[in-house]
Amino acid sequence: MAAAKRTSSVQFGVPGLGKKDAGVVIDILQDRLNALNDLALTLKHIHWNVVGPQFISVHTMLDPQVDAVRLMADETAERIATLGGSPTGTPGALVAARSWDDYSLGRDGALAHLGALDLVYAGVIEAHRKAITTTEEPDPVTQDMLIKQAGQLEQFHWFVRGHLEDPSGSLATSGARTEQQAAARARKK
Repeated sequence: MAAAKRTSSVQFGVPGLGKKDAGVVIDILQDRLNALNDLALTLKHIHWNVVGPQFISVHTMLDPQVDAVRLMADETAERIATLGGSPTGTPGALVAARSWDDYSLGRDGALAHLGALDLVYAGVIEAHRKAITTTEEPDPVTQDMLIKQAGQLEQFHWFVRGHLEDPSGSLATSGARTEQQAAARARKK
């Protein structure tokens, strides 16, 4: 996921972090903020649209994830502001800046949604890990925040994958490149 373009200059900074480095970190954080806001909305969308025998387990599993991801988004936005930036959280700005498509499933079975969500989480975590690497030198405080978030996102991903894995360790969505492919493979589980 590409970093969003900064719409405002850094007004002030934090001691020991120059404005140029703060600007780079703010751009990275804005991209992560967009991804986290999108993830929270996607999780809630799945929560509302999941059906089938595993409905209640998936429905109730997702609400704590939504709450945690919303807190991550808030923490990320506040870090942007702390660094002297202005976090952008409007839907239009998110859509304009993101490099990914909307979640592609509507009303569907639990396994189909979890299959698609497997890919969503993989993308968010991969981008978070890249942001962790990129922020190591200029801002270890931001890096620590991202590491904590990544750990929680990885745990949620594990919860999702627990529904998609068989006892031998094979993942139903293995090799899928799109949400629709992952959903189709998960439905066959």
